[in-house]
Amino acid sequence: MAESQFAREYRAKMFGNVVSQFEKTDPEFSDFFKTFAYDEVINAPVADGLEPIDDKTRFLAILATLLGCGGIDEFHIILPAALNMGVSPIEAKEVVYQATAYLGIGRVLPFLKVTNAIFDMRGIELPLKGQGTTTPENRVEKGNQVQIDYFGESMREFWKNAPQGRRNINYWLAGNCFGDYYTRGGLNDQQREMITFCFIAAQGGCEPQLVAHALGNMKVGTGKERLYQIVEQIVPYIGYPRSLNAMSAIDQASAQLNK
Repeated sequence: MAESQFAREYRAKMFGNVVSQFEKTDPEFSDFFKTFAYDEVINAPVADGLEPIDDKTRFLAILATLLGCGGIDEFHIILPAALNMGVSPIEAKEVVYQATAYLGIGRVLPFLKVTNAIFDMRGIELPLKGQGTTTPENRVEKGNQVQIDYFGESMREFWKNAPQGRRNINYWLAGNCFGDYYTRGGLNDQQREMITFCFIAAQGGCEPQLVAHALGNMKVGTGKERLYQIVEQIVPYIGYPRSLNAMSAIDQASAQLNK
């Protein structure tokens, strides 16, 4: 199967005239993968009343997914394309930063290094403009308010009702995970919850958290069918088992929301 014309034109927008080494070494695989990832997935039919996924949302989701699955080589390829397709340097860097709360610095550090190297090659001056909005004195309060906004009033100072052995981590969830990351500029609430869903879906094995963040996405305005669309866009990067698990998590969250 030859690469489709749409895929060829879309890749030209992403990469310019760069030719993949696999066009020579693995031409059949290269053609059918590119046609699937850069044509069939992008042009997937959408449910009535929905708009197709825009390029910025698509590439934010893909960047988050590659962080989640540890796809450093593909991230190195996709980040320049994301910048070419409308993702700003600040938006890209915020995806990398926020991944630390869900993947840990052990997995994120190589991606931060790659991001900085690519920015340097493109003449993007570092450090970027700061996006922090909290202080050491209010980060817990502000972070907890985000939790309440996303997940409901039951999250208010929820660490106080936790068993002693879990109180610290619940407190850090408010102050660090949400207070240090979600309160930053650069991405809006819908984008932050969407990339979190992608981090968790891509790493696998975290289905309870995946359901929770599917629900969080719905509460900030990203509905069930829209989340399905997001999952469709990341199938080429994580494969079918984790994509199907993500679909199931969306269904479970939707059922909880509609009780």
